[in-house]
Amino acid sequence: MRELLQLATSGACDRLLSPASFRECGRPQSKMACPTAGAKRRSLRTLLAPGFLLLLAQAVVGQTAAQTASLVLRGGNIVTMDSAKPAVQAIAVSGDRIIAVGSDSAIRSYVGPSTKVIDLAGQLAVPGFIEGHGHFTGIGRARMGLTLSEAKGWPEIVATVARSARRAKPGEWIVGRGWHQEKWKDRPSPGVEGFPVHDSLSEASPDNPVLLTHSSGHASFANAQAMKRAGVTKSTVAPAGGVILKDSKGNPTGLFNERAQTLITRAMSEDLARRPAAEIDLEAKQEIDLAIEECLAKGITSFQDAGSSPETIALIRRRVAAGTLGIRLWMMIRTSIEDLERNAANYRAVNLGDHRLTVRAVKRTMDGALGSRGAWLLAPYSDLPGSSGLNTESVEDVERVARIALRSGFQLCVHAIGDRANRETLNVFERVAAGRKDLRWRVEHAQHLSTADISRFGALGVIAAMQGVHCTSDAPYVVERLGAARAGEGAYVWKKLLVSGAVVGNGTDAPVEDVDPIASFHATVTRKTAGGAAFYPSQRLTREEALRSFTLSNAYAAFEEDIKGSLAPGKLADITVLTRNIMTVPVDEIRSARVAYTIVGGKVMYKK
Repeated sequence: MRELLQLATSGACDRLLSPASFRECGRPQSKMACPTAGAKRRSLRTLLAPGFLLLLAQAVVGQTAAQTASLVLRGGNIVTMDSAKPAVQAIAVSGDRIIAVGSDSAIRSYVGPSTKVIDLAGQLAVPGFIEGHGHFTGIGRARMGLTLSEAKGWPEIVATVARSARRAKPGEWIVGRGWHQEKWKDRPSPGVEGFPVHDSLSEASPDNPVLLTHSSGHASFANAQAMKRAGVTKSTVAPAGGVILKDSKGNPTGLFNERAQTLITRAMSEDLARRPAAEIDLEAKQEIDLAIEECLAKGITSFQDAGSSPETIALIRRRVAAGTLGIRLWMMIRTSIEDLERNAANYRAVNLGDHRLTVRAVKRTMDGALGSRGAWLLAPYSDLPGSSGLNTESVEDVERVARIALRSGFQLCVHAIGDRANRETLNVFERVAAGRKDLRWRVEHAQHLSTADISRFGALGVIAAMQGVHCTSDAPYVVERLGAARAGEGAYVWKKLLVSGAVVGNGTDAPVEDVDPIASFHATVTRKTAGGAAFYPSQRLTREEALRSFTLSNAYAAFEEDIKGSLAPGKLADITVLTRNIMTVPVDEIRSARVAYTIVGGKVMYKK
């Protein structure tokens, strides 16, 4: 454009008919040989008009300004996940969009006086990590309570609660999360089905109700005071889809599995709702602030939230409107079927703010978790032959929601862990949306599959929203729960699903696990447990496949691959920079990588 202006104003009209002009028509031999030459000459008269020259000058100035980047990253090892330019050294950003990628020398021309330049010094940059399945406000809430994930046994947890009870106000609830009985050094005694009984916990906190949530979120442990607040007695019957674990005399042990948890959480919610409004609002703000802080520190630029209430989504919308949501959220709404029927259209939102919030999915839950024996299986548990797990929401209700989702333009996302739960979910998808592979409906977790159902994911166009780190975290007890045959054929079979043609996303299910993509990436490419053994290593993914699962595949699973998931001109400038190259370092060194920068929309939101 600049050359065009110079030529037009200099009067050197013939220079416009350069050899390059003739190459357009395939006849570079002479000017007269080109059939468009006459038209080009006539157009010069228009170009020389004073008014046109003014417009042309304005266009040149505008173009020059657009080519000056607001941010440039250079000197890096940049994996773009874009087949056109898979590896580059530098990126130029204008505003919240990428305008160019290439070599350092190619991007140098985009640097102006006001450009912020970051020298990566050889560090790895990748498309911003997308958390494919987690519980956003749950991350903040977990940080505000007792952290129990490192506990080596029940006595340690009781001691932690006792210390908290000594500091607590009278009647104040004591909450914590992260315990897992299969990861304790010793089995609790006394105990029932491998879980402790509440006596020692009740003694440690006689005046304060206590609720400690299992790391999976699918079971909770309560003390006597909490059960008293909830009105739970020996005669209390668990709601459908839940279990109140009882001892040989029929007394509640304190363990509430799946939907039985609502007996305690409802009582706690009623108590907490009586607090001053200012205290409630401050706590909600802190939950969101802590979640944002944690995600940015772990390199996450987008987060796919696996089920929030309309009230929580309303809070997030207010943060978007105020410009205080530091990452991007794609959210599944979790509400009653009746509410969905009335208000689905009002809840749906796509790319609110500067692409900060999308609500276009609904969440249902077909079963529970394997660790608490709530996963719904086709055959009984190997270590508990009297149980095949729990169907936590009826197939009929899930199908009813599927039909609402279909007519309302929502994705349907169904939690399914056991092989029976996965089969029933796929059956619902097939009945309601047969032949509609464009819907991108999702199975959340898809952990344990029957061989007969693996190929159905690809055939139906169903997304497998999996979590690599669950495999290595759960591996020590998977064979005990399922037996070697079932575990071998269908436990965390990412590779088989990819071969079937399915899209496989990745995540952490935080706060079930640490919201750390690097740890889940390592688990995905190694399948190594803490002890160093590889769990069915044939299902490992390559590093490129693993990175795709955390970037482009997750973007696809949310209908966002046109703006996220790869580093290419026109896409959002969401970038994660790591201190070590997880694509090339020895696999045992992957977890030593740290986040150096988290960039969201061209702005550095976290710096190591």
